[in-house]
Amino acid sequence: MTLTPILDAKLAEDGPAISGLKPGMDPISDAAAGQWTLIWRKFLKQKVALFCGGVILALYLIGAFAEFLAPGLPDTSRAQYTYAPPQSIGFFTPDGQFQLHVKGYKVEIDRAALRRTFVVDDSVIVPVGLFVEGSAYKFWGVFDTNRHLIGPLDPTQTMYLLGADRLGRDLLSRLIYGTRISMSIGLIGVCMSLFLGVVLGSISGYFGGWVDTVIQRIIEVVSAMPTIPLWLGLAAAIPLTWSPLNVYFVITIIVSLLGWTGLAREVRGRFFSLRNEDFVTAAKLDGSSERRVIFRHILPSLTSHILAVVTLAVPSMIIAETSLSFLGVGLKAPVVSWGVLLQDAQNIRSISTAPWLLIWPSLAVVIAVLSFNFFGDGLRDAADPYET
Repeated sequence: MTLTPILDAKLAEDGPAISGLKPGMDPISDAAAGQWTLIWRKFLKQKVALFCGGVILALYLIGAFAEFLAPGLPDTSRAQYTYAPPQSIGFFTPDGQFQLHVKGYKVEIDRAALRRTFVVDDSVIVPVGLFVEGSAYKFWGVFDTNRHLIGPLDPTQTMYLLGADRLGRDLLSRLIYGTRISMSIGLIGVCMSLFLGVVLGSISGYFGGWVDTVIQRIIEVVSAMPTIPLWLGLAAAIPLTWSPLNVYFVITIIVSLLGWTGLAREVRGRFFSLRNEDFVTAAKLDGSSERRVIFRHILPSLTSHILAVVTLAVPSMIIAETSLSFLGVGLKAPVVSWGVLLQDAQNIRSISTAPWLLIWPSLAVVIAVLSFNFFGDGLRDAADPYET
């Protein structure tokens, strides 16, 4: 009696276990897939992270098309609508016709507080449309246009979907324009921190010795500095005569110079564990230079981890800019950011009579930070080879 048929059947039954595949895995699609394909498939299972990724994409699209999406210009003020409350969009007019509209205001005098208040005037209907003509602007600085996604059909009328501030400026338009500044500062700041953290961490972990000692002492000095007082000192040194664009780049540099230490330490630790691996030794024996070994052999193996860490670092950059601007030492008018909006609202009258000036910018910061955190967590889990 031959044992060949029995052995063949046993091998066919245990094939996936012998090849290292888990039960239920597709031998072709999973075993032969590359690193990024496996990460993407695992990330697709993170439903919360996928949703937050869509929110982040939407925020950046809002920033990119701010001029078109905003109902008006951020600096257009109307003194007669100071602290005007938010208006809600209606779909049917009192006579039953379908028409997007908002109801107008009428002013009443609060004799107890000795100030005027706005109340809804049902008799005033302001028709609202899509792709309407409004205030002229230069889209992306390339061509002039006056088309807006939404706005009153009559440009002389007003619409404040999120209310107005102390100068009668549309908060929705200012919030949309602020999205561009706050989100871009986080992205640019992380890119600068990524460069410093990866380069210094790679050099420190690969060479070791006195090079590692010097870089680690620099990291310890930077990490030991109190963050907020240091921000205040650096931001206060910015001359008042500088243009808003120069201030924007200086604030970006400030938040970047303090955010690279954590990434540098993580990269250093991974380099310590990988610099003596067989593939590194083979690259050295093949005649590769030290720079090529660092940036072409070791660093690509950390790409997924670095990507997850960077994603989690963006919220700290956004909060840093918001904190500086809120304290009055960061970005200032006429630049519009979420921190500037919060700084404008920090007075007793805004808190008591116009709480929307604090609610909407704060909500934007919370949504952005939570989205990046959940997105980064999902990306980190997908990039972790030990996660199933």
